[in-house]
Amino acid sequence: MAPSERTGDDSGSSIGGIVGVVVDRQTYKNLCYLGIAFPLAMVYSMLFLLGFGFGTILSMVGVGIVLLVTTVIGARLLAGFERWLANALLAVDLRPADDVDTSATNGPWATLRAYFDAPSTWRGLGFLMVKFWLGFVTIVLLFVFVTAFSLLAVPFRYPHTEEFFTVNDQPIVWTIDTLPEAALAVLLGGVLGLAFFHLSSAFAYVAGRMAVALLGESDALEHSPTDATE
Repeated sequence: MAPSERTGDDSGSSIGGIVGVVVDRQTYKNLCYLGIAFPLAMVYSMLFLLGFGFGTILSMVGVGIVLLVTTVIGARLLAGFERWLANALLAVDLRPADDVDTSATNGPWATLRAYFDAPSTWRGLGFLMVKFWLGFVTIVLLFVFVTAFSLLAVPFRYPHTEEFFTVNDQPIVWTIDTLPEAALAVLLGGVLGLAFFHLSSAFAYVAGRMAVALLGESDALEHSPTDATE
């Protein structure tokens, strides 16, 4: 009797773990973080393209050096914003890395050099550059979400032809014109929706680990972005 009860409890726990992500508050924080990842990534890409590109081209006339320095320092400020964003939306508690020694510096040039010598400056720059790929992942997740929502809405609009993607200029479609097909579409939409939530949480976890590694020290290394915050 005890093994049977244990098996039932394990099954209920497994189902709760699969479906519970839908009502987990942290899930929607993760979605907010991923949702703004792409526009932020585009802004960072444009700033770095202009800053490093024109800075390198104009470095021979001196103006480029100023532009390069400004871009690097600006990247450090943006890394601070990303640290705040991760603390607000992901289950991490990041502190700024204490590796800039300005106490013994003498003058603005020495202070500037201290910032350039700090590993956190370049780690933050690396995070901002990697952010582009996280934004690309967000586009893929958006496609999954739109497909799941469209399938879930089929009972309200069938007969309906669902177009998924195109292969060799030929659209892959599913014509739904009966009630059993509509019910199957809802089932597939539900499965795809759960997959969307779990994939989003998984990528948010990766983003959190990246933030811990590149944006500073952390008091919550043992927590993951998929855990609900209190």
